[in-house]
Formats: sequence, structure tokens, C-alpha cells
Amino acid sequence: MQHWDLLTIDASRGTRDPFVLHQDDGARAVLVVLTPGQELGTHQVKENAWVAVAEGTVQVVCGDERLEVGAGGLMRFEPGERHSVSSAEGARILMLLSPWPGEGHFPE
Repeated sequence: MQHWDLLTIDASRGTRDPFVLHQDDGARAVLVVLTPGQELGTHQVKENAWVAVAEGTVQVVCGDERLEVGAGGLMRFEPGERHSVSSAEGARILMLLSPWPGEGHFPE
């Protein structure tokens, strides 16, 4: 068994320092600490993406939908679904990407 305390892992440089918790052919788990005012701008991934808020609050934009999601919240995005995640006050988010890597993630 593997175990992580998402509230104590040091990823203090925000989006420039994501912490890969685990990666195999099935999935990739990444912790991102958003510093106040920081964002993961509008983007998309090739995988199914689950984003869980471990601490703080994030603002999420996906298409015409805008949500404010606090600790304990979980979102799921389809492969290729464009979205952005930001935090005015700072947050810790866990991203699960599956399968890893998704088809077309790495150019041939």
C-alpha cells in the first residue's frame, strides 16, 4: 500500500512545481498547490481528468459553466474538454489522469 498526506507535501512553487504522487500505465496522480491568484489557464488533456480539492477553494470554468468548489469537491473532465482552474486565496488540488498517457498525449 502507498499513502500520501496531501496537506503536508511540499509543492511550494505552485503550478511550476507539481508533485507527481504516482504514475503507471493506468493513471497519473499529481498534486498541485495553487498559490493565491495562481491559475491553470484554459487547457485540455488527452486523458479523463478528475480534479479533487484537498484544501482551499478554486474557481472552475468549463464552457459556459462557472463553479466555485471548496475542499472535498470533485470534478471530472472528458478528454479534450477545455477548462481552467484558479484560486484567489490558494488551494491544493489532486489531479488524476487516466489512462496515462492518453492516446496522442506525446507526439510521435
